[in-house]
Amino acid sequence: MSDKLLSVGIDIGTSTTQMILSLISFENMASSFTVPRIVITDKKIIYKSDIIITPIEDNLIDADQIKKFIIDEYKKAGIQKQDIKTGAVIITGESARKVNAENVANALSGFVGDFVVATAGPDLESIIAGKGCGAFDFSKNQHDLVVNLDIGGGTTNLVVFNDGDVIDTACFDIGGRQIKVDQMAKVSYIAPKVKEIIENENIKIKLGEVLKLSEVKKLANIFVDVISNSIGIGEKSPYFDLLITHKPLNLERYPKIKNISFSGGVADCIDDFNDDELKEFPYGDIGYVLGNSLNQSAIIKDNNIVDTVETIRATVVGAGSHTLDISGSTVSFDIKALPVKNIPAISFSNEEVDNFPQLPEIINERILWHADDAIHNCALCFKGLHSPDYQYIINLGDAIIKGAEKILNLDFPLIIIIENDMAKSLGHYIKAKIGSSKQMICIDRVITGDGDYVDIGNPIAQGEVLPVVVKTLVFS
Repeated sequence: MSDKLLSVGIDIGTSTTQMILSLISFENMASSFTVPRIVITDKKIIYKSDIIITPIEDNLIDADQIKKFIIDEYKKAGIQKQDIKTGAVIITGESARKVNAENVANALSGFVGDFVVATAGPDLESIIAGKGCGAFDFSKNQHDLVVNLDIGGGTTNLVVFNDGDVIDTACFDIGGRQIKVDQMAKVSYIAPKVKEIIENENIKIKLGEVLKLSEVKKLANIFVDVISNSIGIGEKSPYFDLLITHKPLNLERYPKIKNISFSGGVADCIDDFNDDELKEFPYGDIGYVLGNSLNQSAIIKDNNIVDTVETIRATVVGAGSHTLDISGSTVSFDIKALPVKNIPAISFSNEEVDNFPQLPEIINERILWHADDAIHNCALCFKGLHSPDYQYIINLGDAIIKGAEKILNLDFPLIIIIENDMAKSLGHYIKAKIGSSKQMICIDRVITGDGDYVDIGNPIAQGEVLPVVVKTLVFS
């Protein structure tokens, strides 16, 4: 028999803030007299909010305005706050860089419920958008390589999927609201990096002056050149390095990308507009001009463009839908490390694990995906083997210890999740290596994915198993 719960997702982005309500169905798929296994059987978005301009002034997000927006949307949807059982609050793009971003996320989480809270860095935002728009599903279903370009107000976030695995991410300071205009088409904001480009190229765009379409097109073409470079197209722009947010794609690690998808607000603007339409500068920014320039580029003309199911709403988290799971009986843990809550999951493919010499570097890189101003703890998730030999346990254990050095040095509990039954042997080996002063949790028979968050509770069933909640980000 299926049970249902109501879930909320809130995304506070550079340009817009929006909310989605989802109805999550779940049931016990295990047979009688076996360990319960609760899985999501259906996820249906039942309400999409209005999309508002994110209220930001003097580099601060106005939490009160966002709270009012949520209250109003609850009323429109005909629900009460107590009806919400789960959900997620995510702050993305340039909004995540605002000085009070994390405080706002925590305040909103307490306001709407005890949910997943993340001030998403560019890597995590790239993954969320790629899943939300359908690029992840395309990669998994077609067993192919695809890159999603999520072009929003402040940034362009890239994620590369291969056969359902995340293999690379990148981010550039390119977006529709890098320049803003008022109702009279006068320039009200120019991003710092854009100012440098304008000065170098003698582009005639100035604060307080009417924005000229011909000048915006010059800037948009520079943006398109850099976006093209980011996926391996064209001669390197002199502004490529300037516009990198933190790192580009490592294109030497995988075959040439031919499948490309788009999400974000600018994805809705990739069209053949005439100049009269572009001069209107809809939404008070240059998104339409950037989209029009992309439409005429080699990115569109020379590649397979994958249809997406979402564009501007791709990064909205439909909810942090709680799926109760039970760890296997072959677990290893320090009781003092429990419980843990809202730990982001990082998944590693078997191909990555088989490359043991490179695995520590890959683990360290993925941990940094979830770092903003500081390192945060993460759950390291592996498929593992049904019947691993002892050398495999040693190799994997040593790679985890070396790759997770930053986590161990900060005295976070080392959290490892294995899909197959091998957590006890792996956990015992790692515990012997790291010593009694370091805490560890190693569990198995739990399936997670990138973008999930994990809660692990105190042991049950005479200490044999641990209750696990995997909060899966739900996308339409």
